[in-house]
Amino acid sequence: MPAGDQGDILRRLRRVLPTGWFPDIAPTLDAILSAPAQAFSWIHDLLTFAGQQTRLATASGAFLDLLALDFLGVRIERQDVETDDRFRVRIRLEILRAKGTRAALAQALRDATGYDPDVFEPANATDIGGGYSGPTLGYGVAGAYGSLELPFQTFVTAYRPPQSEGVSDADIYSAAAAVLPAATVAWVQILDAAAAPPALLGRTFVLGQSRLGDNK
Repeated sequence: MPAGDQGDILRRLRRVLPTGWFPDIAPTLDAILSAPAQAFSWIHDLLTFAGQQTRLATASGAFLDLLALDFLGVRIERQDVETDDRFRVRIRLEILRAKGTRAALAQALRDATGYDPDVFEPANATDIGGGYSGPTLGYGVAGAYGSLELPFQTFVTAYRPPQSEGVSDADIYSAAAAVLPAATVAWVQILDAAAAPPALLGRTFVLGQSRLGDNK
């Protein structure tokens, strides 16, 4: 007998009655007590449900939408036909998301699209191979030109997932803007996923656990 259901409440009500007043089998008494037992059972279920809606792990339906609105505003909203479990994962990611770094920008776009973005900072010597004569450069083949005239700016190529994923270009732009440090600029271009470079398996890739693109 589940705790809090009508039968459980009825049994509890019978227990508080004085011993000897009624026989063990009392159909008339049970019928009378069943009315308040049903009401108390409904109250028990309501309190249980209300308690669940106060926690991200157990909130559901419109209450989960309200939780997302309270914590994240209108930036993160439930997508069409998105389940509670999937929406809950996105909410948790956004609440705990790192911000203000290049790695945070890359991770935000990876979470939004499922693909690793290309991030290039023209004022970062590492991105241009450490110098124009470095071994990682080839005119028109590999590498990129740097410039100290573009401080605090980055050029980002994000890859648009298939339409079935339900991710719009506005979602991608919003994901990038949400993690940028103050007074910085990200120039974002969005290409179809077909243009994304192939993912490579790294030394720490674990079959059945890691995802392509997580390990480079």
